[in-house]
Amino acid sequence: MRTRSSLFAALRLLPVLGALACGLTAAQAGTVTAYTALEEDEIKEYLAAAKKDLPDVDVKVLRLSTGDLGARILAEAANPQHDVIWGWALTNTLDPRITALLEPYSPKGSDKLAAKDKAADGKWFTTTGYMAAFCVNTEVLKAKKLPMPTSWKDLTNPVYKGEVVMPNPVSSGTGYLQIAALIQSRGNDEGWKLIKAMDGNVAQYIKSGSRPCKAARAGEFAIGTSLAFAAMQSVDEGYPVKMVIPTDGAGYELEASGLMASSKNKADAKRFLDWTLSPGAAQLYTKYKEIVTVPGVPQSKAAAAAGLPADLSKVLYPMDFAKSAKERDAILGTWQKTIGR
Repeated sequence: MRTRSSLFAALRLLPVLGALACGLTAAQAGTVTAYTALEEDEIKEYLAAAKKDLPDVDVKVLRLSTGDLGARILAEAANPQHDVIWGWALTNTLDPRITALLEPYSPKGSDKLAAKDKAADGKWFTTTGYMAAFCVNTEVLKAKKLPMPTSWKDLTNPVYKGEVVMPNPVSSGTGYLQIAALIQSRGNDEGWKLIKAMDGNVAQYIKSGSRPCKAARAGEFAIGTSLAFAAMQSVDEGYPVKMVIPTDGAGYELEASGLMASSKNKADAKRFLDWTLSPGAAQLYTKYKEIVTVPGVPQSKAAAAAGLPADLSKVLYPMDFAKSAKERDAILGTWQKTIGR
């Protein structure tokens, strides 16, 4: 485990992410340390906006993949190094070892969230989410005379051998939601049967949920099973990509935030959590997220252009997040034994 000093030495207060080191010292501004699994591009924009609204709060960030962040938090459980969890998979947040570290807090605006989007005991709330989608490179498909896939079952077709990349479920929240949804929707036996059949066509399992899409849009592979936002972004940026929402079930994940009971700056930590539910923050989320839990936020133009329906209930599989959390270790253990690459 890295020490606190090496953590921030490594981060350099995230210069790449623009972590808002605006010359304010700890004496001049409150410091809030956030652990997150949000993507780097969105972190940068969110923090810039937060700094404008909370100029006296200095937000320091550690960004890790979903699985790695969980390992980090548990390793530091006896001496937590952060004030808030910010934008981390709800499935992971529901781990009893994690919820034991959180203190109930209902931020301003949380009363407007649906009951399913916040904890009854106030230990977590969600602002955003992501859903599974395929990024299909239409030029690669045409060059190799491959059919357009429309479902997970299609990805078992031998014609796609070596042309599919998926996120690794051990490290990637997107990867885990994909296999968890397949198991929940089909049952354990049929779900694993499909996962193993797809594995025969998978060239690589990548650590990040967005990178399979980036690999596909670059023409390295025909299909990347990824998240809808990565597909929407690729379409918006002009890549030869078609977003495909699998007809046999698009799993999704919500991103949770919460206050660490160990926080030494709870006043500013609460202000930051309040900000994450503000109207200004919610408007920013539509640039990066296909799911926004804050009511009244319209769908983005990029989502509509990529073909995402305005009513996501028509395409989302109704995930049981408590079940996903409870079965996570067992599912990942089975995956490592049967797939493990």
